[in-house]
Amino acid sequence: MTKFVQFHLLTSFGPSNPNRDDQGRPKQAMVGGTPRLRMSSQSIKRALRGSSRFALDLADHMGTRTKRLPEKLAAHLVAQGATEEKAREAAEQVASVFGKLESTPRSGDGKVLTTLAFISPDEWAYATELAEGLANGEPLPKDKDLKKTVLRRADGAIDIAMFGRMLADDSGFNREAAVQVAHAITTHRAQSEEDYFSAVDDLNQEAGETGAGHIGEAEFGSGVYYEYVCVNLDLLEKNLGGDKELAARGIEALVRGLSQVTPTGKQNSFANHPRAHYILAECGEQAPRDLSGAFFDAVTAKPLMEKSILALEKTREDIDAAYGKSCDASCVLHVGESGTLEDIVAFVGSAARGANGTVPRIQPSSLARIHG
Repeated sequence: MTKFVQFHLLTSFGPSNPNRDDQGRPKQAMVGGTPRLRMSSQSIKRALRGSSRFALDLADHMGTRTKRLPEKLAAHLVAQGATEEKAREAAEQVASVFGKLESTPRSGDGKVLTTLAFISPDEWAYATELAEGLANGEPLPKDKDLKKTVLRRADGAIDIAMFGRMLADDSGFNREAAVQVAHAITTHRAQSEEDYFSAVDDLNQEAGETGAGHIGEAEFGSGVYYEYVCVNLDLLEKNLGGDKELAARGIEALVRGLSQVTPTGKQNSFANHPRAHYILAECGEQAPRDLSGAFFDAVTAKPLMEKSILALEKTREDIDAAYGKSCDASCVLHVGESGTLEDIVAFVGSAARGANGTVPRIQPSSLARIHG
């Protein structure tokens, strides 16, 4: 049986615009006929990958998403003493393993990949080694052998293992994501607002001129967001080549990031650095289910955070009553009431390190609510 860890988070945002649409407004969605503010799953995953939690805890196990592999390989070969022409030819030949190449105005004499390639540290090292050999006159393996030499079906790149990747030219080396991230939505009715602002030209002031040097508008919103994340622990471990400890470290970094990291749109203007007010972590072999249905009818009563928590917990109880228990064990952090982040971290780490089917057993703090 497959074991899953699920996270349900409620986080309050003050005036902010962490994830913008094509017109610079906070992203929105209609849910239950009511307008809500939204943060896309892509923006959340990008924020997690770039967070200090991943950078500090998993520094040597992070992949790189880029089109510029040929440029970087060529620069490395030139630094090793190869001529620019030979370096470029070798780099482009090896980089073609990751997809088709094209010239762009920004790429100069060289080429770039046509699509973003998600490259693990192992793959980057193998590509560099082959490019160095080619620049020194060594032959490359044949096409199929070349791909097998460079591309990995499993490796130590935690972000590729979690969020997956697609290689259009060779689906055999795709990676199915072990972590599913839902779009976050406000639990209540919420719409963007407009901030009219002006800026003063300092030299105009000195000259005694009045009036603004610039005027503009910026949109923002605020609200309590519900966020849902589901982790397939067995697939995460498989994607990491069976490295259970790395999988555990990865999911620990994931929950630390989820609790404190947000998309960074307009952060200098709004300084939005919220922390999750409520986290429910669940572990079990039951089929996953999100609890967004708790907010299909928008929360209207105050205080919004506490009423949102009550709505979520009631929906969870109602689903369990209808379908049976949705997990084998759970742990709750509720700011001001019970639990700590370290309780949640220990809970999910225990789940990842345990044998398949094992219910995690940890020693929680005296305030943590743990069920199992």
